[in-house]
Amino acid sequence: MTRILIVEDNDLNRDMLSRRLTRRGFQVIVAVDGAAGVETAIRERPDLVLMDMSLPVMDGWQATRTIKADPTISAIPVMALTAHAMTEDRERAMAAGCDEFETKPVDIDRLLSKIETLLNRFRLAAGS
Repeated sequence: MTRILIVEDNDLNRDMLSRRLTRRGFQVIVAVDGAAGVETAIRERPDLVLMDMSLPVMDGWQATRTIKADPTISAIPVMALTAHAMTEDRERAMAAGCDEFETKPVDIDRLLSKIETLLNRFRLAAGS
């Protein structure tokens, strides 16, 4: 079963994403701030991280840079989830190491499509 780590501080967003992804067969793990997200990624080794960018303790940009700098978890794909929808926000997220970008409010069908594409791309790159 594909495991997705949702790093999201907003209870409603986290709950909605968790329920929708669980209904579609994903195992969901959650963290409520960037530092907890990094710790959870190290401990749980999810297949994908959905990273809010505006987080307490450590923001999503720094959390992504931390994940991508750690050789034990750097291969985990990270998708930015943010209400910041300008071109420069996407560029900033990608520069931080995000592998994909999705804006809020989340369009679940588009998100699922991006999740599958990203997982397939990383599986091919890993040779599995």
